[in-house]
Amino acid sequence: MARAGLGHDLLLANEVVGPAAERLGRLVRSNPARVTVAVDSAATIDVAAANGIEEVLIDVCVGLPRCGCPPEHAGPLADMARGRKLLVRGVMGYEGHLMREQPAEDKAAKVEQAMALLLVAHEAVGGDVVSAGGTGTYACNAWATEIQAGSSALIATPNLPDPPAFRNSLFLWTTVISVYGPVGWAVLDGGLKCLGMDHGNPTVVGGQCFVVSDEHITFFPDGERPAVGDRVRVIPAHVDPTVALHERMYVVDGDEVLDTWEVDLRNW
Repeated sequence: MARAGLGHDLLLANEVVGPAAERLGRLVRSNPARVTVAVDSAATIDVAAANGIEEVLIDVCVGLPRCGCPPEHAGPLADMARGRKLLVRGVMGYEGHLMREQPAEDKAAKVEQAMALLLVAHEAVGGDVVSAGGTGTYACNAWATEIQAGSSALIATPNLPDPPAFRNSLFLWTTVISVYGPVGWAVLDGGLKCLGMDHGNPTVVGGQCFVVSDEHITFFPDGERPAVGDRVRVIPAHVDPTVALHERMYVVDGDEVLDTWEVDLRNW
């Protein structure tokens, strides 16, 4: 993103160590873009300082069992970071465990509880950034100053209908390679090797997904029997790992291809 000039104030919303931190440090020194990284421990603060990464957010756990420090540790970590001559811009927390929470009233209440933890940490840390949120909670997160709604650009099927302002824009364009009987199933030429499957089965437009195997999707058509050679759109359940499995993406308007985008971070 920095090399492509996609913004001048970029947040890597993750802890980095080892070669990744060394690469990030080189980027900070060689690119005019402002780059901030997340830290949640003395060790990650030391890594940032040692590699010349000068700006950080204190990452706080707000309920998702992943990265982030306990809220009560945020203030001391901020003091430690400032002691290493780092600029502490504020805090971040990710309520990822609430993205698909239903009903909507329960989600809103639980997001408020998660953000209460982050705001307590922010009081101790200071800075002007409270970074949080995601595609599934942006509509009910009124406390963050920056929303990390990354997958809203493409939308995966489990995110719907949570973000009412968005719709799916990422599809696999597959081909029917086999049809069983007059009213049976049909088979597409895409499968596990081209789909991120950790969020469940994809959605077959115009049919019901039955099973996904290594190189095939078996589905039952909603309407008339498809023919071998018909093209069928498939919506991935998780866009990020799906994109990482492909060499390129095609930007289309209907059936017209407007542009081709190479996937820079394939398999990353």
